[in-house]
Amino acid sequence: MRVYLPATLAMIQTMVAETGSPFTPVGGTGFALTPALREAYTAGDDEELEEVALREAARASLRLLAADESDLPVRRVVVVVDADATVRPDLDDAVVKVAPSIPHADIVAVHVDGADAEKAVAAAVELIDAADLGDEDGELAIGDVEDHDLGWYATQELPFLLELL
Repeated sequence: MRVYLPATLAMIQTMVAETGSPFTPVGGTGFALTPALREAYTAGDDEELEEVALREAARASLRLLAADESDLPVRRVVVVVDADATVRPDLDDAVVKVAPSIPHADIVAVHVDGADAEKAVAAAVELIDAADLGDEDGELAIGDVEDHDLGWYATQELPFLLELL
């Protein structure tokens, strides 16, 4: 199953520093095109619905950034893997549980915000909890950050991405 795992640049930096090491998703939580997600939408092909799962993982990345204490730029990160997953409809339509460690070979790509998104990401990180509680300013901040597309990186490009930060 194609799974989208929320992450931070610090998590990617650790994975790259330990060449070929597995990726450790926080709590084994990811997002995927699940039957419940498919049922929640009246229209959309697989590609469009996988984009929904990607956006959910990017939003979860904001929560990880709120706890991140690294000096790296504030950017959303989503690690894309092909892995076995257990659907968790008790949490949300797209939520899945994966193994606590994902082999490096199972990583398909990594999506990362560009530098132009940093201001919007920082604002969204500050207001993510308020947005979850229905605060209008928080929801607007999340909407602003979601206007930024995530860039796609192959795993072999990650050391260069980190070097250019």
